Amino acid sequence: MPSELRTLRADADPAFIRRETELTPVPFVPEIRLHMAQDAIALWETTERERGRDGLPPPFWAFAWAGGVAVARYVLDHPELVDGRAVLDIAAGSGLVGVAAALRGAKEVRAAEIDAYAVAAIELNAEANGVRVAGALVDLVDGDGAPAEVVLAGDVFYERAMAARFLPFLERAAARGATVIVGDPGRAYLPRERFTAVAAYQVPVVADLEDASVKTTTVWRLG
Repeated sequence: MPSELRTLRADADPAFIRRETELTPVPFVPEIRLHMAQDAIALWETTERERGRDGLPPPFWAFAWAGGVAVARYVLDHPELVDGRAVLDIAAGSGLVGVAAALRGAKEVRAAEIDAYAVAAIELNAEANGVRVAGALVDLVDGDGAPAEVVLAGDVFYERAMAARFLPFLERAAARGATVIVGDPGRAYLPRERFTAVAAYQVPVVADLEDASVKTTTVWRLG
C-alpha cells in the first residue's frame, strides 16, 4: 500500500463515523443497515475540520447511492449470482453492495476504495450486518479485478474521467471470465451499447444529492 494511503487509513477514525452518522435501514434495501448521514454538505465540512484539510473528496461512503442500491437489490433477489463465489465490490463507498453479496453467500467479498473513511465505514457496516467484507484501501482500476469471479460496481459513470478509467477495467475483468454487474441511474457517461440491461428499479434517493427523490436505475451486465 502506498505510504500516502497508509497515512490516510491511520487518520480515519471509526469513532468519527459512528458519531456523525446514524445506523439505519437502507430505503429499498431494508434487509441492510448502514451508517448514513442526513446532510452531505455538513458532513463534508465536518470531515475537513476533523482532518484539518480542505479539498477532501465528498463523503460518498455516508450515503446509499442509487446505482449501489439497485445492484444490492439485484444481488439480494438473485443470490445465484454470488453464492459460493469470490466477489469484488469496486469503488465501494459504504460497502452496501459488498454487504449484500456477503448476505447472499459469497465465498469472500473484497470492497475496494481510495477513501480511508470509506474503508472504515465498510468495516463498520459489515459488522452491523453480521457479515465479513474485507475493506481495502487500494486503487485497483489499472488491473482486471482478479481473482474475483464477480465484479460489482454501483454508479461509477458519473464523470467523464472516471468512466474513461472504469470501462477498460470492467472490460478486462469480463475478458478474463468474471461476471460484471453495474448499477446506473442514467448517468451521462455510461456506454449503454456495451451492456445488457438485466433489471430496472425505481430507487428512492436523497433529494439533496440528486435532481429527484426517485431515480429510475438500471442494473447492467457487461457483454
